[in-house]
Amino acid sequence: METYLRVLIHSQGSSPTEVARKLWKAGFVPVQGNYDFVYDWEGTPDPEELVDLTEEVGRVLAGCRVLYELETIDPNGTPDPDETGT
Repeated sequence: METYLRVLIHSQGSSPTEVARKLWKAGFVPVQGNYDFVYDWEGTPDPEELVDLTEEVGRVLAGCRVLYELETIDPNGTPDPDETGT
């Protein structure tokens, strides 16, 4: 699973470099495309781990004057067994 992060930076907030460095320290890697960063779970996180990462992103970006959006997906497109009933 991977968690993708899109960041909207405010002109009166932290610099893009500062935001990137903070996110890098939290385990995110910059990517090109529709998102700005990705966090690779190297497996399937449980719901608590997802919430913990969301909280960590909030702490890391607090005071930076940015907006952000998180999306966690399975890059292989493998359906969740709980959703398929198998």
